[in-house]
Amino acid sequence: MKAYAYVVGSGDGAWQTLFDMAGALDFAGVSDYRGLNQVERQAGETPVCYFLFSAAAMSDIRPVADAIRFSAARAIRFSPMVYCAEAPSVDTTMACINMGFDDVVALPQSRPRLRQRLARQIGRHMVFYETPGYFGPDRRNRIALPEQSPLAGRAGGSFRRLEIVRDLLDGVSVLRDEFSGPAPAVAAMQTLQ
Repeated sequence: MKAYAYVVGSGDGAWQTLFDMAGALDFAGVSDYRGLNQVERQAGETPVCYFLFSAAAMSDIRPVADAIRFSAARAIRFSPMVYCAEAPSVDTTMACINMGFDDVVALPQSRPRLRQRLARQIGRHMVFYETPGYFGPDRRNRIALPEQSPLAGRAGGSFRRLEIVRDLLDGVSVLRDEFSGPAPAVAAMQTLQ
């Protein structure tokens, strides 16, 4: 796979297992995550960078996930984010979905199965939504969202709908970018006030 992988976590046993698994999946390279500057440099060489999160407290994961999803760099912002843990709970899965993760993988997985799960993030048309508190894949058709979710009640506020495709040679292409809500100039003026 001509993509790069960053393994995010605390460096414990679960992190090491995930790091070793990623190393066996034919990525162009695998590193521990040390910040977005590192990823910005790498994205110039390998346009798609995966973020593989090992099991950790959601309070530790959220700042990293938010930094990725709300990055100004398109190559980072649209990167595949995958949470990997033994038997992730429903609460953990919901938290990951609400943070904009692309997938939640229960470990252990066979190498071919994990490679297949990760490959689903490439070459497919995907819809992403952006609201004031959420940026990530469209999850409305997959599970019922709790009322406090940033995805719930989208019709009542403005949002941005983006259709993308990730490609290993060209990175991320935005195929369609639609804004729903107040006219962008009005929204910008409201933001300035």
